Amino acid sequence: MGLLRDATAALRLVRAVAHGVRGLWLVRVRFGRFDAAEREACIEQWATGLLRILNIALTVEGRRPAAGPLLVVANHTSWLDILAILSARASRFIAKSEIRGWPLIGKVSAGAGTLFIERASRRDALRTVHRAAEALAAGDVVAVFPEGKTGDGSVLLPFHGNLLQAAIAVQAPALPVAIRMVDAASGLPSSVAVYAGDDTLLASLWRTLRADPLRAVVRFGTPQAAAGRDRREWARALHDAVDTLRSESKSATP
Repeated sequence: MGLLRDATAALRLVRAVAHGVRGLWLVRVRFGRFDAAEREACIEQWATGLLRILNIALTVEGRRPAAGPLLVVANHTSWLDILAILSARASRFIAKSEIRGWPLIGKVSAGAGTLFIERASRRDALRTVHRAAEALAAGDVVAVFPEGKTGDGSVLLPFHGNLLQAAIAVQAPALPVAIRMVDAASGLPSSVAVYAGDDTLLASLWRTLRADPLRAVVRFGTPQAAAGRDRREWARALHDAVDTLRSESKSATP
């Protein structure tokens, strides 16, 4: 059984790399010819295809947002969270700068419009807030993980409000979103793809490739405006909204 799982995982890895190469070709060759709607459809199809290769189904709960400007705020336990959101609603992510250096994925992410941030640099954080505000003002959907790092999913970590300033600056609403990874057969929470603490990306990837079928559950909430709140107060309200969505999603998953 172990050898069979390893062989299946290796085949999935080869297919995933090939899919990544196709994604790089798309963003470098085709994106310039697409309008905004075509780019969004292409991103969603590519992300869904990669989830399928990884043996992960997708369930979307709640109302999928049709258009921006919108700041998506979501919980964060795994690198798969990005794929889950992109499959449900194409977005421009604000992501840590390390991702830019990831083999293949970094180049695809950059080509798809990801905004990279040096979290340790206050100057770079201000630059990213400015760029995110510009993207929102242009009508984009921008996604961020306000916890600032991945957790194991047992509790929702406190939200940092710095990046919410971009939405406040251009009066764009924020959309709370909850992401859960569950066993496809039982619907029970799965920690297979958790990427937190001392874990490594390769270890998380290999566990995912060897795992039984998984399901990514993305639950959209209701957009909310800052309504005069500062970024810290708004961050607390959005934290509560995402935490509520996590609980509702658990109840709704069979």
